[in-house]
Amino acid sequence: MSPVFYILAAFTVAGGLAAVLLKNTVHCALALTVAFAGLALLFLNLDAQFVGFAQILIYIGAVAILVVFAILLTRGTETPREGVFSRSWLAGLVIAACVFSALGWAVLESARALPHETAVPSVTVHDIGAALLGRYVLPLEIVALLLTSATIGAVIVAMHEKGSAH
Repeated sequence: MSPVFYILAAFTVAGGLAAVLLKNTVHCALALTVAFAGLALLFLNLDAQFVGFAQILIYIGAVAILVVFAILLTRGTETPREGVFSRSWLAGLVIAACVFSALGWAVLESARALPHETAVPSVTVHDIGAALLGRYVLPLEIVALLLTSATIGAVIVAMHEKGSAH
C-alpha cells in the first residue's frame, strides 16, 4: 500500500469520526461531506474511476448538500452551550467499534471463500455511460424526477413548518 492510501484513509476516518462526535448538526453534516470526499478519493486512488466520480456526483453533490440544506431549513444553527462533543460519544464509539469488528471479521472470512484469481471485467466507464443514456435512460429519468420532487416536497414542508412556528 502506498502512503497516499494511508493519508486518504486517515482523512476519511477523521471525517467520519468528526461526523459522529461533533455536537453541532451543521458541523456534523460538513464532516460527513469530508468523509464522502475521502471515500471518493480512495476510490479514485484504487483505479475505480466510475465509483469515485459517482461518489462525488451523488453523495457530495446531492446527498451532502441536501442534508446541509435540510438542516439549515428545519433547525437553527445555534451553537451548543455544553461543549463541542456529544455526551453519548463513548456509547457511540463502542457501537462503532463493534460494527467495525463485525464487518472486519466478515471481510476476512469472505476472503477465504473467494477464488484467488479473478477475471478483469471488460466493462469500461464509456460502456456504463452508454448503457445509462441508452437502454436505462427511462429508469434514470424516473429516479431524477423522484429525487427532484422529494427535494421540492422537503423544502415546502420545511418552509410550512418554519412559517407556522413563528
